[in-house]
Amino acid sequence: MKNMSPVAFYFASVVSFVLANVLKDKSLSFYYILLVLGLVFFFIGMIKRIRTKR
Repeated sequence: MKNMSPVAFYFASVVSFVLANVLKDKSLSFYYILLVLGLVFFFIGMIKRIRTKR
């Protein structure tokens, strides 16, 4: 995970958000898990982006 680029984390967050919206009607617990996972991936990508800019 250290060598992954911030764009990969942003892409993973987008995929998590899309899957969360697709699975919203089928399973509400997976919806919330994927939503939180998407937010975590987004913030990890943002932190990696800030650290690599310096």
